Amino acid sequence: MRNDNSPSVFRQIDWPLVVIYLLIVAVGVFSIYAASYDFDEASIFSFDEFSGKQIRWIGLGLVLGCVVLLTDYRVFETYAYLIYGILLVLLLVTPFIAPDIKGSRSWLVIGPMSLQPAEFAKVATALALAKLFNGYNFTLKAHPGNYLRAIALFVVPILLILNQNETGSALAYTALVLVLYREGMSGLILFAGVFAVAVFVIAVKYTEELFLGIPGGEFTVMILVMLTMAIMSFIYSRTIEIARNLLGGFAALLLILWILGGPVGLNLPGRAIMIAIIIAGCIYIGFEALKRHLHRLSVPIVTAILAIGFMFSVNIAFDQLQPHQQQRIRVVLGIEEDLRGAGYNVNQSKIAIGSGGFFGKGFLNGTQTKLKYVPEQHTDFIFCTIGEEEGFVGSFIIIALYLAMILRIISIAERQPRPFGRIYAYCVASYIIFHFCVNIGMVIGLCPVIGIPLPLLSYGGSSLWGFTLLIFILLRIDAARKSYS
Repeated sequence: MRNDNSPSVFRQIDWPLVVIYLLIVAVGVFSIYAASYDFDEASIFSFDEFSGKQIRWIGLGLVLGCVVLLTDYRVFETYAYLIYGILLVLLLVTPFIAPDIKGSRSWLVIGPMSLQPAEFAKVATALALAKLFNGYNFTLKAHPGNYLRAIALFVVPILLILNQNETGSALAYTALVLVLYREGMSGLILFAGVFAVAVFVIAVKYTEELFLGIPGGEFTVMILVMLTMAIMSFIYSRTIEIARNLLGGFAALLLILWILGGPVGLNLPGRAIMIAIIIAGCIYIGFEALKRHLHRLSVPIVTAILAIGFMFSVNIAFDQLQPHQQQRIRVVLGIEEDLRGAGYNVNQSKIAIGSGGFFGKGFLNGTQTKLKYVPEQHTDFIFCTIGEEEGFVGSFIIIALYLAMILRIISIAERQPRPFGRIYAYCVASYIIFHFCVNIGMVIGLCPVIGIPLPLLSYGGSSLWGFTLLIFILLRIDAARKSYS
């Protein structure tokens, strides 16, 4: 039941989240000024400086946020699909009307401004997903088709953004899988995603080494598949017998293969024999499943088949990437060391962060950043400026602010009386988690460089406005939660 006699929205909004937001954008202004400072003593407020431009974006963003807070909260749910449809059309036409900027057609030039529709499509996708889950009796477990409907909502914008040659922006939408997991998606699907990433990394990283005539990556993946089959058989049968027999059989057959192919020196078709061993394991599991009437034992069989199929498709998929993307992945995985090319940004970023020490060199005293050794240091690599000038202490404070924001948003999500507010809040948290983890991982060399900004802190109007809209719509929805009882 809705109560229309609700108090002022400004008395009901979650002020702790607003304070965290303001602190992060304020730190962003000082960090952008430090990253772009070139000893000319220009004012931080000058519109000729990136910091001044960012202040202008922040001011306009706060005006936009106030407009959102003054809007009836029911508008966001009522017109969620319409907003989503408009943004999809905009994403569709963008490659045809946007100029080519560094090989990407994703920025719309409107007078003196350049806006990236992909950032605003995040808001639309979050609203559409929230409205879908808010439907009458909608749950993922109610009908298999619900999975497809939910996944399609963020797969469509991913495909449209990939068409703009914006891989980083497209990958951000995959974070919404976390929302599905919160709403009842099987943990097996999440495991499959993690397992697929592990297979991809192993298959790509160890392609040149050979073991028993098999590429090291393939051999390692097949061993991993065998171990996974045994573990899953134990989980789904609740008995150690099947897992023990599988491990014993695999170990015996692998030992025979090693003796014949190694010490004896026979030229055996190692790849075919390894696959045959896995097939034998699948047949054994299938036999036990029929004997014990345990249909769930089909899961390890399906897992093994899909994993092997995915392993052989990895090289094909890798070849479809752009050359610079392949190069970045090879550098991150340690396959190649290209300190003057693809690995230059990350190497200089790590030098800058490491040189900051515990307390940093002090504001405007960073040598790596002042001498412009790190490209894009006011946008994607803004964190290296903080690491160099503010050191471990400053970096820790920034990380703590983001963790506080994420935890606060999750807390807001859990107190929502309706699925719409809860799902939307988890969408916002998922986006921030993805950007935060990937950007910092990228700066310290744990992730490939894919052009992901640090939310609210990196320079850029589209990203700032996109996250501002996400957060202020959440604040408006949360402020109205007491209108329902």
